Amino acid sequence: MPYHFLDIALTPSVRTAQAEMGVEELWKHEHDRPSDAFTDDEIAFIETRDSFYLASVSESGWPYVQHRGGRAGFLKVIDQWSFAFADYHGNRQYISAGNFAANDRACLFLMDYARRGRLKIFAHVKILSLDADPALTDLVSDPSYKGKPERIYKLQLEAFDWNCSQHINQRYTAREVEKAVAPLQARLQQLETENAALKRLMQKSEI
Repeated sequence: MPYHFLDIALTPSVRTAQAEMGVEELWKHEHDRPSDAFTDDEIAFIETRDSFYLASVSESGWPYVQHRGGRAGFLKVIDQWSFAFADYHGNRQYISAGNFAANDRACLFLMDYARRGRLKIFAHVKILSLDADPALTDLVSDPSYKGKPERIYKLQLEAFDWNCSQHINQRYTAREVEKAVAPLQARLQQLETENAALKRLMQKSEI
């Protein structure tokens, strides 16, 4: 599948905006980039995300964005052109599900705030019942997760692109912070133990 992220994104009005800003020449040779099949880099990035943003378009033309989260790796890559996730019981508005029933186009933003990475994906969405594809349901299900799955979202890759890190503020999850400070906590515990032992020796020497 040839690279065509910009074929989708650069509509005539976008080209006009680029021309007004004097940057239209900047994007004329982007079609020389690699194809829109996931490589090992994209797969590794996707499989370590614990959340992403999912955009759909309503029948009235309004965009709608939802946050989806779970355990790291809940968004499963099936192959170089498809991926999927379990859709869990939520507030029961079903806005995204309804939008995709009328228009299967989606845009996803996958963020890595700690490393200031951002992957943008255009895809087509197919909503499946839990019993439609048992193997796929097994792949995306996590029995240890507290949520109750209601359906499966299977996405067919159309195009993707990486964003630059400019203006992405670094943030860290509680787990990332715990992992970072674990060596410091271990060292602190060691010093406290050594300090307590030294105090006991000093007390004995004073008797």
